[in-house]
Amino acid sequence: MEMVVISTVFLLLMALGVPIAVSLGVAAVVTIYQFNLGIEMLGVNFSAGIASFPLLAIPFFVLAGVILQRAGLAATIARFFELLVGKSTGGLAMVAVLTCIFWGSLSGSGPATTAAVGLILLAPMVRHGYSKSFAGATIANAADLSIIIPPSIAFIIYGNITSVSVSALFVAGIVPGLITGAGTVLVAYWISRRRGYRGIADRGSAAEVGRAFLRSIWALLAPVVILGGIYSGIFTPTEAAVVAVFYSLFVAVFIYRSIRWRDMVEMLVDAAVTSSVIMFIVVFAGLFTWTASVIGVIDTVAGWIVSISPNAMVMILLVNVLLLALGMVLDAISICYLLMPILIPVLKAFGIDPVWYGVIFITALAVGQATPPVGVNLFTAANLIKGDVDSVAKEAIPYVVMDVVVLALLTLLPALSLYLPIKAGLYVP
Repeated sequence: MEMVVISTVFLLLMALGVPIAVSLGVAAVVTIYQFNLGIEMLGVNFSAGIASFPLLAIPFFVLAGVILQRAGLAATIARFFELLVGKSTGGLAMVAVLTCIFWGSLSGSGPATTAAVGLILLAPMVRHGYSKSFAGATIANAADLSIIIPPSIAFIIYGNITSVSVSALFVAGIVPGLITGAGTVLVAYWISRRRGYRGIADRGSAAEVGRAFLRSIWALLAPVVILGGIYSGIFTPTEAAVVAVFYSLFVAVFIYRSIRWRDMVEMLVDAAVTSSVIMFIVVFAGLFTWTASVIGVIDTVAGWIVSISPNAMVMILLVNVLLLALGMVLDAISICYLLMPILIPVLKAFGIDPVWYGVIFITALAVGQATPPVGVNLFTAANLIKGDVDSVAKEAIPYVVMDVVVLALLTLLPALSLYLPIKAGLYVP
């Protein structure tokens, strides 16, 4: 009976258009109250949901991204890539993808990357003959990389739920992120060549490229500093987030001199709002997970999944399909809290490596950020081009197909995810 109540309330609220986090929280509270599961534990659950050391990294990485965005570093990176590859066929499309790769390694958020890069490159792409929808779809899909390439908020959430090393997850995401980025560049080039999207007319001289590189070097070094410190064991991901904030401040205030100290209040407010939205989802999704565990939903569903097939690969492929479907209607954080508590005993039953599966899981969720009806990157891009989501989603299909191919590759070849963290000594299978 408890399972019926929690499921019915959640689905009913979702159907009425209630935000996902609120739907999860209300469904949990109604179930706890109705069946006397311990309403007095709500405060404890709320506190425990966010009182986690790894989760401290989220607001700091968000703040670092806000500082770098205000400092105008996205435009600096874009200019360097424009001089480097802009003259090629589909040059601006490839510039957009490369800029998203580097900006994603600074922000850790798909919508933030879509907005930052879109504000800079959408207008030039349209001015050079690219269709608005294609330009929006290219940036929206390239921004998916933000939750695969570290530092990734999604990896922090996954590591917090599964008690897996976030450092290992960050390093494990490097190769898959680069493979996905390369695939996105190839799709952008292929479509641009078919449609005749030419490169920009002006050619950057070697001197101009050199100057652009020197101007962007501080932005390009940011992920190197962050990941290098984690890779070498100098600091943890949470400490790396603090380092990222101070590095961002140093670059913005003393190198580029593009922000003033009095701008800090506004930046802190922006970071606090973004972080609070994430933590709001974390708290209510965590409460839902706790309730589902108490009433036996997690054990029941986990047992059912294990019984489907004795083959681990079959299970992973079926869950991948489920993740792709859920990604169309739920955000990545909510899916993490809904599914991972169920999948943890399943992974143990099949002997599946949690770091390898973490990369598969997050890569599948990344696809959902650019698939309708609730792909957050699509909505952000559509808003920037003042167009409709359907037209952007249609142009995104080739990119989504490529993402699914990469997902299958990562599923079949665990070494792509595990080689670097094992080599760095961050993880022992």
